[in-house]
Amino acid sequence: MAAIGVLGFHHATAFAGDAQRNVDFYAGVLGLRMVKRSVNQDAPDIYHLFYADAVGSPGTDITFFPWRNIAPMHEGAGIITETALSVPVESLSYWSERLQAAGIAVEPVAEAYGAPALRFRDPEGLRLALLGIDDARPFVAWERSPVPAEHQIRGLVGAQLTLHALGATERVLTEILGFTPAGTDGAASLYRVGQPNALGYGYLKVVATPDAPRGRWGKGCMHHLAWRVRDEQHLSQLREQVASVGLQPTPIIDRFWFKSVYFREPGGVIFELATDGPGFGVDEPSESLGERLVLPPWLEPRRAELEAKLPPITYPPHLKR
Repeated sequence: MAAIGVLGFHHATAFAGDAQRNVDFYAGVLGLRMVKRSVNQDAPDIYHLFYADAVGSPGTDITFFPWRNIAPMHEGAGIITETALSVPVESLSYWSERLQAAGIAVEPVAEAYGAPALRFRDPEGLRLALLGIDDARPFVAWERSPVPAEHQIRGLVGAQLTLHALGATERVLTEILGFTPAGTDGAASLYRVGQPNALGYGYLKVVATPDAPRGRWGKGCMHHLAWRVRDEQHLSQLREQVASVGLQPTPIIDRFWFKSVYFREPGGVIFELATDGPGFGVDEPSESLGERLVLPPWLEPRRAELEAKLPPITYPPHLKR
């Protein structure tokens, strides 16, 4: 079966606990722009917060479900155990100083995904890495960011999965999704996705641990990884290929800013296939992205009810360079 293939990272979505703490860190410390303040469309009494570059380019987006009183995650197999973001290699010292000034413990720079990496956890335990990569990937700097443009985060560039076994997952990655084997990274198998200098280009690292306990979602855990597809036709073609190997993808779901299909890869991690468009500017002006609660049309009649359930947040937070 000829692979149609995905184009790279589209976004990554995680669980958080406190919504304001999430905003303060991702907008205030990491300097990302909140490009959409909405709700979890499947559980709309919970926020869905989207952070990205200035315009929400596909591949630059990390999103969160802030869920009050959620239990901490349990690490183990079937879990996304690290997410990596791209910064210029000469910016790693800037980021080490900035994170430590914000009270975040950082590990010494060490190689990962074939590049120097600065590893840390966000305030709620999510494992992150900043990879020093000099490439020409498309990126739109946010002029109101507390981080100078030359140091701003460029987007998603890597993720790590911990699974019980590699075999069936590798076949899905390479034969359906179009990933390319890229050697090893320590005990992990490394796969390349997308094209260099393109939106979403990066690496997926898979660690096989047969005896690991089953992981469990919770605060500080990535929920799913989303992969870029061009349009609904491309999405439909890939959905058919996923279904042909028995992975039971969802129907195409209209998320308003993109269309999506979800499925669990053989190791249990949720993958999403998401179209590039229409994008975050379809329902609010580009100059005010993220500054008010935006609901998809089918939830607009419930606005008063949902606003009463959601905790207030201040955005942008007090931003300091």
